[in-house]
Amino acid sequence: MRKFLVVLDDSRECLNAMRFAAMRAAHTGGGVTILSIIPPDEFNHWIGVGEVMREETRERITVHFEVFAKWMRDRQDIDPELVIREGDAVPEILAQITEDPEIGVLVLGAGNERSGPGPLVNQLSKSAGTLPVPVTIVPGDLSKEKLEEIT
Repeated sequence: MRKFLVVLDDSRECLNAMRFAAMRAAHTGGGVTILSIIPPDEFNHWIGVGEVMREETRERITVHFEVFAKWMRDRQDIDPELVIREGDAVPEILAQITEDPEIGVLVLGAGNERSGPGPLVNQLSKSAGTLPVPVTIVPGDLSKEKLEEIT
């Protein structure tokens, strides 16, 4: 089964990327893997404090994931899987793609701020020609109706 890999973060455009991935998966008989990446510098504290913070971050990610997962299950009949990795975003995304041969498309949400589409879109689009899978970039301000129309 071909899976769509989508990155879960706190950005507004993440919502449209999630919707797009779920709708495309539903229409093509695919699946969805939701990847959340914890930056390496997030837990540079004493060992005990760092472990508590790591666990709290994982719990927050899981709660955030469940909101999207419920919508995917209820509306698209897609049961997504959650993967949590720690490290720098781009290498962790590439590692996930390499480790899961069923991933066929990377879906990213693009912000519409003046500063640009966002760091992941900027970094990954520069090396798009050498990535092991196609990248779909979903505009962050695309309406729900337009997303339904194009998927």
